[in-house]
Amino acid sequence: MIQSSMSALRPLRTLLFGEHYSLTRFCSGFVSRMRYINRLKENDAACLSALQNGHIFLFHRLIPLLQCSDPETFRPIALTYSEVQSVLHKCGSDGSLLKESILIGCSEQNHAQFCLDVGELDPAAIAQNCKGTFMDLRKAFFLLEGAEAPLVAKAQALLQWHQINRFCGATGQLTQRNQAGSQRACSSSSIVYYPKMSPVVIVLVSDGKRCLLGRQSSFPRGLYSALAGFCDMGETLEEALRREVAEEVGLEVQNIIYSSSQHWPFPHSSFMLACHATVSPAHSQLNVDHLELEDARWFTEEEITCALQVKAPPWRDHRPAVWLPPKHAVAHRLIMEWREQQHSQDTE
Repeated sequence: MIQSSMSALRPLRTLLFGEHYSLTRFCSGFVSRMRYINRLKENDAACLSALQNGHIFLFHRLIPLLQCSDPETFRPIALTYSEVQSVLHKCGSDGSLLKESILIGCSEQNHAQFCLDVGELDPAAIAQNCKGTFMDLRKAFFLLEGAEAPLVAKAQALLQWHQINRFCGATGQLTQRNQAGSQRACSSSSIVYYPKMSPVVIVLVSDGKRCLLGRQSSFPRGLYSALAGFCDMGETLEEALRREVAEEVGLEVQNIIYSSSQHWPFPHSSFMLACHATVSPAHSQLNVDHLELEDARWFTEEEITCALQVKAPPWRDHRPAVWLPPKHAVAHRLIMEWREQQHSQDTE
């Protein structure tokens, strides 16, 4: 029953592509946008031209510049090249900083998208000129629109990667980036460095009627999430998942089903590989390693439903209710998939 019900999650998604178009920045369709972005990564002159006609999102020491679109929602501010140039001049910069912009994507309206960190300038002056506010990404993740959170996360991750990879690991010499910021190269060793993500397995364990959530002491008060851990060198996804669950809560899982994946910018750039797994109800007794987790417990469907109704994060509660990761997090998706699966079981 568990196996058949879990398979109903249908984790595989189908991508529908538009019809084929020739490669120009004015054509539409997923394939054309991807080829356009790839061309910008390979051609510095084309990338610089795209920058002058594209949209730029500003950061200050990795903190994104956002604008309130309604009382509970924020969005990143897409500025044109001339608008950023004007803001930089007003804040005492000659505008040469614009060339440090990093390519992050292409909008459906075929505008190349870039990010730029203005960390040497006064953040208050930048925010005032742009009519926005710099907001820590951990807080912003609860307030950004669904499609915009991954874009901001990608931008922050690329900016951070460039900041900590300025030198070649083999020679100690300064590395040079291409115009798009998709790579850095050492002229002495000819080594080319590309942005990397660390693989992390995240799993929602179920005993058929309950799901397992845990929390680390570093989490905000009341927050519970699916279990997660970094993959060790040489491990498969399945091996890492089984090891992490055994280490953290003393359970041996079975029936591992892949769900989805996600880039996650905390604490550094991680690649989250999300799965469901089951344990036998007869072997569901937890043995929590408190060096790994502050707490872990089983939750019923009713408890999950209550937790989903809590507006997170409830900072001011003296006794905070249990609440769950934001909708942009893959852990939230796992929980919603499990809840949907419980509903389908109840109607069988």
